[in-house]
Amino acid sequence: MKYVIAVLILGYVAVILLFTGGSSKPFDEVAGRVEASLDSGSLSKQSGQALKRYYGLNSADYKGAMLYSSDASISVEEVLLIEAKNEAQTAEIREAVERRIEQRRNDFDGYAPEQVQLLENAQVLVRGRFVFMAVSPDAEQYRTAFVKSL
Repeated sequence: MKYVIAVLILGYVAVILLFTGGSSKPFDEVAGRVEASLDSGSLSKQSGQALKRYYGLNSADYKGAMLYSSDASISVEEVLLIEAKNEAQTAEIREAVERRIEQRRNDFDGYAPEQVQLLENAQVLVRGRFVFMAVSPDAEQYRTAFVKSL
């Protein structure tokens, strides 16, 4: 009986580490793999100024930051990847992402239900110090690319 409990505890710890652990890979490698999966026809890379304008975050404060968004003003499509320097920054980024999604939901509510649906299905994932967000019809695909890149 002790052995069964020990095996269950080890299995539980392994699952927790698998789903909450980060990555030792450099930001550029992770970002490169995510970028390769993006639809370059509908998304374009944005500057650090866009990160500040949309999320209130300064890209220089982090190990790395990547933001892609749609050029169309009627589209909510965005993909964000940031590697924080510490856990406090990770929480700050997560809060900024949630605020952005809520703000966009309020902006589009009532006249663009398909865009609101994309926001409802946003993929937000924190793995270690990496924070990932995708709002897109292909959000699941982008999330998979992110997870595989770690």
